[in-house]
Amino acid sequence: MGGNRSLFDDPSQDRGHPSQAEAPGPSAPLPERLRPRSLEEVIGQEAVVGEGAFLRRAIAEDRVPSLVFWGPPGAGKTTLARIIAGETSCHFVAFSAVTSGIKDVKEVMAGAVRLRRAQGRRTLVFIDEIHRFNRAQQDAFLPYVEQGDIILVGATTENPSFSVNAALLSRCRVVVLEPLTPPQLSTLLRRALSDPEKGLGARGVEAEEEALEALAQLASGDARKALNMLESAVADVASTEAKVLDAAAVQRVAQRKVLLYDKSGEEHFNLISALHKSLRESDPDAALYWLTRMLEAGEDPLYLARRLIRFASEDVGLADPKALPQALAAREAYHRLGPPEGHLALAQATVYLALAPKSNALYAGYKRARKVIAERPADPVPMAIRNASTKLMKEVGYGRGYVYAHDTEDGVGGLDCLPESLQGERFYEPKDEGFEVRLKERLHRLRELRERARKR
Repeated sequence: MGGNRSLFDDPSQDRGHPSQAEAPGPSAPLPERLRPRSLEEVIGQEAVVGEGAFLRRAIAEDRVPSLVFWGPPGAGKTTLARIIAGETSCHFVAFSAVTSGIKDVKEVMAGAVRLRRAQGRRTLVFIDEIHRFNRAQQDAFLPYVEQGDIILVGATTENPSFSVNAALLSRCRVVVLEPLTPPQLSTLLRRALSDPEKGLGARGVEAEEEALEALAQLASGDARKALNMLESAVADVASTEAKVLDAAAVQRVAQRKVLLYDKSGEEHFNLISALHKSLRESDPDAALYWLTRMLEAGEDPLYLARRLIRFASEDVGLADPKALPQALAAREAYHRLGPPEGHLALAQATVYLALAPKSNALYAGYKRARKVIAERPADPVPMAIRNASTKLMKEVGYGRGYVYAHDTEDGVGGLDCLPESLQGERFYEPKDEGFEVRLKERLHRLRELRERARKR
């Protein structure tokens, strides 16, 4: 942090400003050499930096507020912070929450105040991994954000609702960054291969399309990871006679088998069908295999999480009411952790769903209700269960015959709540599986009590 203090000691020296900083040398890692210096160079994140998007307008008007960038590794959090500082009048100071302490925070804040008073300029303070700062460290920024001495830009891979103090978070705008898609990563890799100055164009390596697709899928949305793997793969084949980057070279560098499949093609649907049917068959080994195979091939984990959530309602249903919370918790855990740690939460939900008792009674009942609604006219609501909110409604019969269930001995009033033409229709019929055994007993008991109440 001594370097940060020297910058503030002489406000006329602005070596920390990204627009004036020296470009990374040829020995710098490829991701650093190719780091975008303007919004036009950014790939992906159209919702944030595209034409008319909030951040693009805020930068153009030099009115960027304090921000928290929330997204997975390699989505561009640091890059966007540097672009903001480079394209506005801000001075840039970077913190690492891993190595900086409360003393460092206070010293840099004092320098930011001096700079504001001397030049009328604010300091953009970028905090990488802000979720690693404790409460006291985060609170130290609060008065300077409130007074306008600094623009705070935090970067986190964890949900800021849980990792950033509420007082500080309320003064920041949360910007959600999405992982880059395989096509976006492929575009980035082609840019790296064709650029002879900052990229790898001078190495004379040709890349097969399958190799680029493999790298894009193995990177799991992480631009930094994709470029690092590309640099290693190019180094591996640059000395060969052919100088061709193929899938085999990618496999050597990644030290793992490249599992390619078209996410919109037949193999995609074959694999998700295999997962779903393995779960339905209550085979945890097969289900875990197909889940892992799809993850390793680069399938979107959130797509898999959605399928698990659907399965919890469609094939487990009320046979195990905990199945849906398990699937939802797995999605939230992945959302907070990201890959690869979050993959384990999906695996946990998969095994749970495979071993859970199965019932499609809820799904079948819902389908029957939809079929009846589609095929039959929309019958009126029975008078007894209509809400009589005005005198006129009462006079014409709204609510007539209604019995308040809580006032009865058995807890049912004997009302016919379906339209007259559908009375006696059955939609939900629980099965003899898991918790539905108890639901089935209760349902039969309630039907008996309702019938007895009608005869009184």
